[in-house]
This record gives sequence, structure tokens and C-alpha cells, in this order.
Amino acid sequence: MKIQLRTPNSELRTRRHAFTLVELMLVVTIIGILAALVIPKIAGKGEEAREKAAYSDIHGGIKSALDSYEVDNGFYPKSLQDLLQQPSNAKNWHGPYFDPPVLPKDPWGNPYVYYYPGKHNPTGYDLLSIGPDQKEGTDDDIVSWSN
Repeated sequence: MKIQLRTPNSELRTRRHAFTLVELMLVVTIIGILAALVIPKIAGKGEEAREKAAYSDIHGGIKSALDSYEVDNGFYPKSLQDLLQQPSNAKNWHGPYFDPPVLPKDPWGNPYVYYYPGKHNPTGYDLLSIGPDQKEGTDDDIVSWSN
């Protein structure tokens, strides 16, 4: 005959197959505290990323296309559309100056605003994104004439 001895630890191991309510509540509380610390730091990053993307377009990609047009023709285009289709006064046009040949939109889905000659830069151009409020001339505009 075989005798099996049960120790208090072995009994505890065989009976305990799930978490207690207190353990679950502790885990939920810890997750809540972590979320309260992390979410505010992440929340504003989307808008900041859109602003940086618009700044990069204005001071990078679109500026390069405008500068290439100016080098080829000796003057800036009258409109951004001239970067895609040759105007009659651009004899040395080597465009389209965007690849693919589509005018970029700002991160809020609006077309970039272009003035030549510029209001702020009369010897060059003004290029801006009207920003999230979609109104030109407000504080949230991203512009070419200031950093």
C-alpha cells in the first residue's frame, strides 16, 4: 500500500489556479497609474509632428523645387502650378519639379499658399501653411519668412 503525504505547501499549490480579486485590483491600479503618467506625454505629439512636417515641406522639399525652378529660369514661378506644367515664359523649364508630379498638401490637407513676389520677402516669395485653424494670418501659420 502506498501512502501519500500531503504537506501544507502541496495543498496550496493544487488548490490555487487563479488570481484573487485583490491581485487583479492591484494590477488594474498599477496599469491605471502608468497610463496616467504616459498618456499626457504622448497626447500632444501628433499636432507637433504635423507642424514639423509642414515646416520641412516649406523649408525643404517645396523650397528645393522653387529654387531649382529659379536656377533654371532666372525667376521664381508665378504659382506653384508652374512647377508641374511649363508656363509660356519659362524657356529653360526642366520640370516637373516634384516627383510624383503632384503639388503637396500640408499635413491638415490644405494646399500650401504661395505668393510671388512675396509680401514679406518682396525680392523672393512667401510660402505658408495656414495650419490647423485653416485661416491665413493667424499665429498657427507655418511660414517661410521666419524660423
